[in-house]
Amino acid sequence: MQAWVTDLQHLLAHGDAAVLVTVARAEGSVPREAGTKMIVTREAARHTIGGGHLEWKAIETARQVLRDGMRTPHARRLERFALGPSLGQCCGGAVVLAFERLDVSDLGWLATLARRLAAGASTVRSVSFRSSRNGAPSGAEAGVTDAAAADTVLLSEPEPGVESPDCLLWDTGTPDHDDGTMLLTETIAPNERPVVLFGAGHVGAALVRVLGTLPCRVRWVDERDAAFPSPEAFAALNAPNVTIDANDAPDEAIDAAPPGTSFIVMTHDHSRDLDLAERILRRGDFLFFGMIGSHTKRKQFEHRLAARGIDPLQIARMRCPLGVDGIVDKSPEVIAISAAAQLLQAIEAAAAGIGAPGHAAVGTNAPGTSNTGTSATGTVHSA
Repeated sequence: MQAWVTDLQHLLAHGDAAVLVTVARAEGSVPREAGTKMIVTREAARHTIGGGHLEWKAIETARQVLRDGMRTPHARRLERFALGPSLGQCCGGAVVLAFERLDVSDLGWLATLARRLAAGASTVRSVSFRSSRNGAPSGAEAGVTDAAAADTVLLSEPEPGVESPDCLLWDTGTPDHDDGTMLLTETIAPNERPVVLFGAGHVGAALVRVLGTLPCRVRWVDERDAAFPSPEAFAALNAPNVTIDANDAPDEAIDAAPPGTSFIVMTHDHSRDLDLAERILRRGDFLFFGMIGSHTKRKQFEHRLAARGIDPLQIARMRCPLGVDGIVDKSPEVIAISAAAQLLQAIEAAAAGIGAPGHAAVGTNAPGTSNTGTSATGTVHSA
């Protein structure tokens, strides 16, 4: 689920009005990409469009839109900010920000969007903006919509094969007739990558604390029910995207995972690790597979997996030692951050079309170094 969707639902359901700020257009070097969102209320701001001074100005403008809402409940506004000349920022680019005042009447389309995202479906959201000036946004302000311009937010299915996230701002006028109307269309895609984490030891618990802050959906598997945090301790993690699975048949979690799942193995039992590695590699349709351990463990597993008939190209995709290069600290928290960074590298590489199945993934460790194990003659560190 996109976090801004659920946050808006909670705010509006309690009767609060809010302004949804969207980076509608990004020109040149800017802090965040088009489609990035922030929510502003009278008292607070959630999420970020980045940029320091830009964000401060955006919050200021959003609160003005909230005040305008006393007259026009669904006020909308487009504003263009040149980061260098007007805000004194070094980026040098410019952004067009869209401001939409939302209230309880918007819960309908938000609920529909939430259902579609939860079902794994991308959705196109379309919103119109009518400027009090003629033409496209220019200068500091692109204009403010009036009440009549507050058309309904439209949701539709994307064209087949065009389901990746994007955000475009269109001038709907023609050379012969320009009424100042602009249309913001954005494809909103589910951004929760599936992750299956095996092992509830110290490193597993530290990794869950990191993954709980990232756009992923985590199934946390261990056969030892007592290894997991207590319900109170787990609730304190504030990780709603993590599901605990005390399961003495962990193979089932591999078989049930959708294509493109990332698997991370760090159990207390090396024979269990080997069995899990074999099953994951036989699937072959994973996005990322990482396993905690040293170079010695990797060499042993390479021989054993090959003896079990696993293709060497698949074995090469196994990231063991786990974590990005250059970090040698073996404390659970450091390993967790390093492993999460390597996972994010793989996710971004996949989004860019790099690291196809059958090829070694990004984020490999240099020979003789490891942030999760010792040198090639050392011991294996488990979770």
